[in-house]
Amino acid sequence: MRIIHIITSLNLGGAEIMLMRLIETHRTETNSIHTVICLTGMGEVGMQLRASGVEVQVLNMRSPLDIPRILWRLWRQIRSFHFDIVQTWMYHANLLGGLAARSAGNRNVIWGIRGSAIPQQGISVTSIVVSLGAWLSRYLPRMIICCAESARTAHVKKGYKQSKMIVIPNGFDLTQFIRTPLYRQQARTGFGFDDKDIVVGIVGRFDPLKDYRNFVLAATELAKENEHVKYLMVGRGIERTNDVLMKWIEEGQLVHKFILLGERNDIPRCLASIDIFCLSSSNEGFPNVVCEAMAMGVPCVVTDAGDAAEIVSDTGIVVAPRDSTALVRALRDMISKGANERLHLGKLARQRINKHYSIDTISSQFDNIYKKITKK
Repeated sequence: MRIIHIITSLNLGGAEIMLMRLIETHRTETNSIHTVICLTGMGEVGMQLRASGVEVQVLNMRSPLDIPRILWRLWRQIRSFHFDIVQTWMYHANLLGGLAARSAGNRNVIWGIRGSAIPQQGISVTSIVVSLGAWLSRYLPRMIICCAESARTAHVKKGYKQSKMIVIPNGFDLTQFIRTPLYRQQARTGFGFDDKDIVVGIVGRFDPLKDYRNFVLAATELAKENEHVKYLMVGRGIERTNDVLMKWIEEGQLVHKFILLGERNDIPRCLASIDIFCLSSSNEGFPNVVCEAMAMGVPCVVTDAGDAAEIVSDTGIVVAPRDSTALVRALRDMISKGANERLHLGKLARQRINKHYSIDTISSQFDNIYKKITKK
């Protein structure tokens, strides 16, 4: 089977990493041939895919003026190589890849919806693309794969064709998330934590939807109660040069309790060093990092954003978004359980990821879709 993937970006991100995991697993299990076309530039994920032997092409789209050239390049590639499946990822790739594939005579188009936060205000290129996608969802794709139930619900409300939409969550390679006592100790020492510290970690780019203000407010209250609690924050923009974030931390007089690492490519090591993972978001689709923390055996306290509550289930604690008081109570409860109970919850969390969200399981679901579409 020959599959071409068309994606907007190949920078580090949830959709991009999921694409890489899917290709690596699916081509090993089925001997399928995967080709990737990125509308923009190569990015770190693109370089990793190319290094693993996957054909990756970049179209360097920089503005809407490039659209005719992009459509021509996509049309020519799809027309020339007779791919069995055209799979697109994210709004711009869905629209342009879908138009190019159908005009090239390929009906086996699968769209990918990767989040639930839809632009609601103002007019932008993305909002126009989303609205066009809602209308064209009746005609261009054979199927639309959403990464989360919350994403499907949000897009059905926006006008996307409900009968074409299914949910296949992201998948994870658990061999990349193994926390031995030695690995944990080395990671903690490397980040400056000692044995008495109870480390609460949070991972994600600095973005209003992540609601880090909520997290810092909760951290401030918790710090008044327990001198051993410290905080590890990881993600793009999570640095001491971020004046907004630092103002929040300084208001609570917590500078000495926070370690801000910025964007990292060693997330498993970061997760290995913490005792509790926290998600403070006001809005999510499918929060990958919650699954990664659970795969690492770290118990989670999460807001009920996107599919976070479904992912965590009874292995952690779920609270309402935008409620720092509830977040404090939940973190306090998780701390009071003690190290042994947290270890037990972490084991249950890893088992849940292995059962429901392993990349082998998710790859099989994609393969079933491929086979179903190509039989018709």
